[in-house]
Amino acid sequence: MEQPAVATDLFVLLSAVLFMLGAMGVLLRRNAILIFMSVELMLNSANLALVAFARQWNSVDAHTLVFFVMTVAAAEVAVGLALIVAIYRTKHTTDVDDLHSLQG
Repeated sequence: MEQPAVATDLFVLLSAVLFMLGAMGVLLRRNAILIFMSVELMLNSANLALVAFARQWNSVDAHTLVFFVMTVAAAEVAVGLALIVAIYRTKHTTDVDDLHSLQG
């Protein structure tokens, strides 16, 4: 028995909701780690939209682009967390407002 297919517009709606939550997290949060998590949520919501459209159009090209986006996201996490750990060791905080004194 075949299961009914989920409409593409529901995937896009979910992607938009996840992207808005990520954008709100970037704009409203003050903790650097939570900001990075929000950016990751935004990247994953874009991946969800890409895969949904690829499924609708029976295309494999978007799946390749999703792998590149995931690679960039992994590199961003590695570099970002290394920077956060280095800043935490010197300033003993991850609050973005307290890090304002890092500006030249």
